[in-house]
This record gives sequence, C-alpha cells and structure tokens, in this order.
Amino acid sequence: MGKNGDEDERIFFPETPIKSLAKANSVDKSVEKPHYLGHRDRLRQRFAAGSDALPDYELLELLLFRLIPRADTKPLAKALLARFGTLAEVLGAPVARLEEVRGIGPTVALDLKIVAATAQRAARSEIKGREVLSSWTQVLGYCRSVMAFEEREQFRILFLDKKNALIADEVQQVGTVDHTPVYPREVVKRALELSATAIILAHNHPSGDPTPSRADIEMTKLVIETAKPLGIAVHDHIIIGKKGHTSMKGLLLI
Repeated sequence: MGKNGDEDERIFFPETPIKSLAKANSVDKSVEKPHYLGHRDRLRQRFAAGSDALPDYELLELLLFRLIPRADTKPLAKALLARFGTLAEVLGAPVARLEEVRGIGPTVALDLKIVAATAQRAARSEIKGREVLSSWTQVLGYCRSVMAFEEREQFRILFLDKKNALIADEVQQVGTVDHTPVYPREVVKRALELSATAIILAHNHPSGDPTPSRADIEMTKLVIETAKPLGIAVHDHIIIGKKGHTSMKGLLLI
C-alpha cells in the first residue's frame, strides 16, 4: 500500500524497460508476409525474361495479381481454365459466366473483359487501313479474337475500299446459338453507304464446328448475286469455330 492507502501501481505494471515492451509488441513482418508474395516476384521475373516460357495458367495468374492484389491467385487461375478450357475462352466468356467461378466478382469479371476488348482492338489495328488480302493471317486472327467464343451466332462484315484496305468492320446481325438471319439487300445497302467496293463475310458457329451448312452456302451465293450488279465483290465468307476456321473460297464453295 502507498502512503495514501493506495496499492503500489508497480504490482500491476511491473517496471519493464520501454525497449523491451516495444520489442515484445513488435510484429515480425517476415512472419506475417503472405507466402504467395515471393512466388509473385519470381513469376514477374520469369515473365520479364520471356513470356513464352509461361504456361497459360501462370500468365492468367499474373493478370489476376493486378486485379486481386491481396490473395493467392494461382488456384483461381487454374479454376478459370478448368471451367472454360483455354486462356482465349476465359477472356471470351461473358461476364455472367465468369462470375459463376468462385472468387470472381463483378469488378474482376469486368476487368477481364476490358483486357479482352483491348486485345481485340490491337488485333483490329493490325488490319485497319491495310490491304487485307495480303494480311490474311491477321484477318483470321482478328475474326477469331472477336467471334470464336461468342455464345450466339454473330454475322460480321468487313468492308473494303478499291485497294482492298479495311474501311469498316461491323456486326450486322446477332442470332441464336445456331442461326443468324442475314438480309443480302441490307448487306449491299450498307456497303454502298460506306463506298465499299468489296466485302468479306464472317460468322461464328458457337457449336465449335466451322463446317459451313447448306444454308450458309446458299445465303453467301445470294449475297454475291445481289452485290455483283452493283460492282461489289465478295472476297470470301469465313466461318469461325472455337478451334479453327473455314474459308468458303478455300473450299471452292464460292
């Protein structure tokens, strides 16, 4: 007890040096450091040395680092690939389907679609204003990037000038999982509005099989017959599937 009858505070608060208290209360940051941070650093270094060496799941994991900075994203990257099959199919998946994967919320799903849209714009820039018939690989790559993983049929037209340079690229119709209505007169009308002298038709088969149907062939021939009297050439009709494409011209169908 103190002189005034109070208990000595030192009974409850022993004289511990301040430095000792600070040391006792300090947190060892190395202990709390998440295990995946070192992995991220190593993965970034491997990417910087050459991205081709990374498998798809690690490239997707790197992207998810930026979108979900406080989580181990390797399991999520693998879950996305297990669900959709390929990196291209992950980026091509609709927002609603991405959100079905545990760990993917609306914000991350939208960010993935932004990445996909950026890649599509980059592919389009490879053919915009160029003579597309001499850049056929880029044309096919672009069509695949924008159409291969759509869940409904999409009918797209590439409008070309007299030098076969791309003027515009437009989706004219979106249909169901196995059919898209196409109106040849509307196709030709739009070509005239853009002063196009040639067009390339393209549509996707959500089933994945790019084999042209009888209806595809007949529709293409009707477009050709409608366009020819007006001086508009139809160079090709490309059908895009998830794992390949078909050229009607290449198959001698037109």
